[in-house]
Amino acid sequence: MDTPRPPAGPLPADTTGDWAERPAQVALLPVGSFEQHGPHLPLTTDTVIACTVAQELAAAHPVRLLPPLAFSCSQEHAAWPGTVSLSATTLYAVVRDIARSLAAAGARGLVLVNGHGGNYVLRNAVQESAGCGLPMALFPGSADWGAATAHAGVETSGHSDMHAGELETSILLHARPELVRPGYEDADHLADDRRHLLTLGMGPYTASGVIGRPSLGTATKGARVLDSLVASFGEYLAAVEGRSAGPGRTPGAAR
Repeated sequence: MDTPRPPAGPLPADTTGDWAERPAQVALLPVGSFEQHGPHLPLTTDTVIACTVAQELAAAHPVRLLPPLAFSCSQEHAAWPGTVSLSATTLYAVVRDIARSLAAAGARGLVLVNGHGGNYVLRNAVQESAGCGLPMALFPGSADWGAATAHAGVETSGHSDMHAGELETSILLHARPELVRPGYEDADHLADDRRHLLTLGMGPYTASGVIGRPSLGTATKGARVLDSLVASFGEYLAAVEGRSAGPGRTPGAAR
């Protein structure tokens, strides 16, 4: 039986004293978005997911949790009301400024916990951080999502389950069930041929904003996805800290 967990706190509660006691930590920066997620999920879905993943990581690993960036690169969703975007240049600049500030404060590294697939520029920010004073990483990667969905028994492929589908609905059913509105059971829509999405946006490929199968979402799948991501994170933390970055525990292994 699916048993949703209580809602997690939206923001970290650390004081400056807490940071002073352990100043040289790797920081986690959740990066979400404010964009349409069909009629059944909120505009904040990607931010909620990024924060949920980051909170799970912070509970299991010695890292510092930062508040989220709630706006990012969502131009492909502009056909629907409510979507608000930043340019890639602005998002890059904000991330770099945060990294510089953390480096000045003595942080050992920064991991961007990304909840929105359209934030391509984050890869460039991480790539350019090599040898620049503050190591950075981008999590979860595509392999981590793949291992997590396999561990959770998500039935829809990553390509088909692009937006507001089985994966995202499952995570919210587990972490924030009060945010999932009725109707997801009948909202399935697939559009596997999206070759011109970057040029045209999502509008030509879906009337509802959904591309995926939210009807298959369950809280149990959401919980298992998060367990797998926590298990996958160890090697990212090791890489940022300059330790061995070899393969970590088997994704989905017990914490």
